[in-house]
Amino acid sequence: MNTLTNGQTNRLLGYPADARLLIINADDFGMCNSINEAIFGTLKEGLVCSTSLMVPCPWALHALHFFADHPEIPFGVHLTAISDSADNRWRPVTAREKAPSLIDNAGYFYDFEHMREFLAQVRLDELQMEFRAQIEVVLAAGLHPTHLDWHSLRISSRWDIFDVMFRLAREYGLALRVFIRSFIEKLQGQGFPTNDYDVLDSYLLDPATKAARYAELLHELPAGLSEWAVHPGLDSPELSAIEPGGNHIRQTDFDFWTSQQAKDIIKEEGIILLDYRALQDIWKEKFSSSENTL
Repeated sequence: MNTLTNGQTNRLLGYPADARLLIINADDFGMCNSINEAIFGTLKEGLVCSTSLMVPCPWALHALHFFADHPEIPFGVHLTAISDSADNRWRPVTAREKAPSLIDNAGYFYDFEHMREFLAQVRLDELQMEFRAQIEVVLAAGLHPTHLDWHSLRISSRWDIFDVMFRLAREYGLALRVFIRSFIEKLQGQGFPTNDYDVLDSYLLDPATKAARYAELLHELPAGLSEWAVHPGLDSPELSAIEPGGNHIRQTDFDFWTSQQAKDIIKEEGIILLDYRALQDIWKEKFSSSENTL
């Protein structure tokens, strides 16, 4: 796991330099009922301390009602402009005539297999309009997100798209997930607290050995702030239908993050679990004190 940490984020958050900090964020809240129920379960167990809402998805309203009933749960907006597959697709919140570069001929977000085509022609003003609309849906429900992150976009070479999200974070007083090494370096150089390491994506772990790998990674967790993006879901006909082959990836996440094994390792290792509220306060201070740009 690559690192550049010099203890800056720990200091900003009020922890000693050798503290091992971890944000475990459940992505994809709102995609379907099986995922929503799994995320409910992991949040209840207390190891997964944060989640991210996909506003354009069919079960987003269900998730919004959950947040209204549980205002103590910190969550972010999982900015969505890419569908998962040809059979599991979503439309923009923005009216299609206002953001034609976000959609294909059928009126849906481009799917993951056509991301290159999407990135080649997307207009940044339309992307910003859509992302703002997704945030506004959450605010209109009387809710208070802590951060922004994003779904599936591969933007390692697209500072312009990251800047769209950075400017929205500044506008709404939110923290922002920082997924890519060069972005981490840039923002830490400006005094923002961010994860010190590349974000771990649970989709990259083999379901057959995931529990053992999670245990190994927890034992080896370095000092500084790490973030792991996990994807809990329950094996069900619904999940199998919309995500063939992916349900076991999600079920194994649910199984580990509701297990006694995970609780015991975190306690044994003295790992401090955080959510984005601690980062959000400092990001808001940084935004208010200067006109930060990327």
